[in-house]
Amino acid sequence: MSFQDYGLRALFTGHAGFAGFANYTNVLTDASFWPVLVRTAVVTAAMVVGTLAIGMAVSQLLTRLGGPMRTIVSIVLVLAWAMPNVASSLVWQWLFQPFYGVLNWMITQLRVFGDHTQDNWASHPAQAYTIVLSLVIWQAVPFVALTLYAAQSQIDPAYYEAGALDGASAWTMYRSITLPALSPTLLLVSILSVIWDFNVFNQIWLLTHGGPEEATTTLGIWTFVRSFVSQSYGQGAAIAIISTVILGALTSYYIRRLIRSGEEDL
Repeated sequence: MSFQDYGLRALFTGHAGFAGFANYTNVLTDASFWPVLVRTAVVTAAMVVGTLAIGMAVSQLLTRLGGPMRTIVSIVLVLAWAMPNVASSLVWQWLFQPFYGVLNWMITQLRVFGDHTQDNWASHPAQAYTIVLSLVIWQAVPFVALTLYAAQSQIDPAYYEAGALDGASAWTMYRSITLPALSPTLLLVSILSVIWDFNVFNQIWLLTHGGPEEATTTLGIWTFVRSFVSQSYGQGAAIAIISTVILGALTSYYIRRLIRSGEEDL
């Protein structure tokens, strides 16, 4: 489809002319392409870094909790991770809703920042990014935390005992023992996080529709808008192919590093 002149007319007639690389040329020369690409990269990086940082902290917390409390926290994490994206987005929409949103009501009740009941978080770029990033990270942290905890539980306790006998601090043991042992798992969850966050669509579309003024429009949103709003299905397919190529290049780089780290451990 990306090599066809596939628009609304072709959708009804079933006939689309061959367009060659015209769709790719139009996309790559579009004034919106490079800002959207840069924005997608920045947003993806922020999501991945936030997810890994919080996930690592939660996994460390799990290692320090007792059995019953660890079980409760793990169940809560699994429930949060299992919640569908659309349902989570609707809950977030309710939390940040103007007039009757829970967060605006709580801020107003503090009586420190004034009346914020009418604040529309999706109308300001910084606030729109806040609600989108918080939702995506909140949904992704459970998987990262539980995966890292499972990997850390396989580390031989004798290493920590030897470190304690040598007088090493908790941070030194984490840096010298835990992190090297977790590096293959960290690389794996990084790959998966990049793929998932690069393709985020539901959360952004349901919360901001790519606004305000395209401030939160990523490649996924742009593909949808170009395809189903502008009815330029050929260009939408071209954007999707370009996104796939970018992800393929990133994934191959991470996989090579993962294989290399595995060979070094042998």
